[in-house]
Amino acid sequence: MMAIRIAIVGYGKIARDQHVPSIAADPRFELVAVSTRSPDHGSGLPCFPEPAQLFEEFRGKLDAVAICTPPTVRHAIARDALRAGYHVLLEKPPAATLGEIEDLDAIARETGRTLYTGWHSQHAAGVEKAREALAGQKVAKLHISWLEDVRKWHPGQEWIWTPGGFGVFDPGINALSIATRILPEPLFVREASLLFPENKQAPIAASLTFAGGDMRAEMDWRFSEGEQWTIRVETEAGRTVELRDGGARLFIDGEERALGKHGEYPSIYNRFAELIEAGASEVDREPLRIVADAFMVGSREITEPFA
Repeated sequence: MMAIRIAIVGYGKIARDQHVPSIAADPRFELVAVSTRSPDHGSGLPCFPEPAQLFEEFRGKLDAVAICTPPTVRHAIARDALRAGYHVLLEKPPAATLGEIEDLDAIARETGRTLYTGWHSQHAAGVEKAREALAGQKVAKLHISWLEDVRKWHPGQEWIWTPGGFGVFDPGINALSIATRILPEPLFVREASLLFPENKQAPIAASLTFAGGDMRAEMDWRFSEGEQWTIRVETEAGRTVELRDGGARLFIDGEERALGKHGEYPSIYNRFAELIEAGASEVDREPLRIVADAFMVGSREITEPFA
């Protein structure tokens, strides 16, 4: 199999820190170009300010595109990439709306290209073992605690506060992507409370209650004591499965399980290569659906301005 010639659209921190080294470490891929409007991108590769220029200039010299832009502009870029004949990897969240991801899925099927929603937290070291431990179980309790400091993780990034920017759901959707992966039954939002700063259009905190037993999630961007990325599940049979550190650590019935070394983004690119070789797509809508449901049923509360 010849190397998959891939370009990155949107060359921000996540692209530089995660996508570039993961591509470089996988001999099945070759990074050939980037698209960014940043004049000091420093990639050392051919660079195009507009994705359309990249798609046209590299026609016949490009196989796939990783789209790492903010979600509000992804749909048009991914649509054009698929129609130009390129396979597409979407950073999370894959689109700004459910309608957009449905449209991209249809276009991928129409064009015969691979579309992959790369939920990176689903590739954390403990996730698949947690899924195996919960298979066939009846869940009695689910507690998600996803707390971090927005100033540390999104300094100066105004797009996250705009409509379509997701606010606290930008990290919170990582927790939801894990929960929907490991739980044996789907999640349905029964109630939600969304806390909006007075001067922002996206929430800074959210509390979700899911249908079923004691099933809830807490997300907050005002946590300044490190990070708390924990998912705890209790089954009716008495089994406890807990993922900590965003899924990097796994505890079953209070005992930590050895996981070994595992990289989320190398795993994403491994799966992307497998899908391309198989001529298949993998489009997971569930985390995005839960966020959309939370906005649909959630009460809106206003808090002090965020600066």
